Amino acid sequence: MTQARQIAERLLDAQVDFLLAEVTGDRFAEVIARDVAAVLAVGDTIVFGDVVSLEQGEQTVATVFDRIGGSPVIADTVGIFSDAIYDHIASNTEYTLGDVVDREPVEALLEKIFGMHQAQERILDRLTESPLVATVAARFVDKLIGDFMQANRERAEKIPGVSSLMSLGQSAANRAKKVADSTFVGDLAGKGALFALKRTNNAIRDMLRDAPVHSAAMEFWDLHADEPVAGLREYLTQKDLNELVQICYEIAVTTREKEYFGMLVRECVEVFYARYSKHTLSAMLPELGLTADDIGAEILRYGPAVIESAKRNGVLAGLIRERLEPFFFSEQVLGILGGE
Repeated sequence: MTQARQIAERLLDAQVDFLLAEVTGDRFAEVIARDVAAVLAVGDTIVFGDVVSLEQGEQTVATVFDRIGGSPVIADTVGIFSDAIYDHIASNTEYTLGDVVDREPVEALLEKIFGMHQAQERILDRLTESPLVATVAARFVDKLIGDFMQANRERAEKIPGVSSLMSLGQSAANRAKKVADSTFVGDLAGKGALFALKRTNNAIRDMLRDAPVHSAAMEFWDLHADEPVAGLREYLTQKDLNELVQICYEIAVTTREKEYFGMLVRECVEVFYARYSKHTLSAMLPELGLTADDIGAEILRYGPAVIESAKRNGVLAGLIRERLEPFFFSEQVLGILGGE
């Protein structure tokens, strides 16, 4: 049995050396190509729906959103990424906005937004249900009228005798407004503001449907499309961008914890499962835009450096030996080597 164990140790050493050679130099690329092809050949015989149930898929996706979506890594890097992007934008004058974003999809997006009449109608209708919105609209109209009156007064004051009349009219208007704010007239004014808001909504509807809003928006886009990307920093500071990103991240994190979000995720998984459950595992790769060469290239991109590092400190050889040793030193193998 001692001789059998010695033979087993020699065979174990040979096996470890062989496997180490398999992941060394040019041989590693050959092994990866061979093994990827073998795995895909096996995957071509396995139907997705036969090995992954709908419930398992839902649990996996839920885990991804729960664990990765709220992981400390993402939380720590969100702000760092926004600062890095801002720094790059702030200094980049080589590209224009038109180089980064094509005009055609922007035009299609704006055309779609301005053509969503049902959404526009609903938003405008809901706005009329808010007294506060009506108040804001009334103040906005008051501001416009006030500015208009001020401009006219400045012109009128240049005419002798008209200045006194304008002052008298303004005084009377101020007294009337003070009374209106605290009487039944004030209620009428509030209702009038709501009525004015509805009229304003009608004007907005007509403008979105009939006016060349889409063309005006595209002119605005074209005005910026030829400017350097760095010009975007003029719209907000680095602090503004960082805080906006953090707020959006907080919304995303808190939303994923809601029961309704889980229902949406499950519905998406069910749709995916219904569409692809009859596909084989290998047939799903083209649907994901992947090929065997892509998989092999990504493994070779990172694998050699990791393996060489593990070989240098002896970890890889130790792991291989740890996995194989129970087999070579088993009673069955030692018995075979001992001639039993």
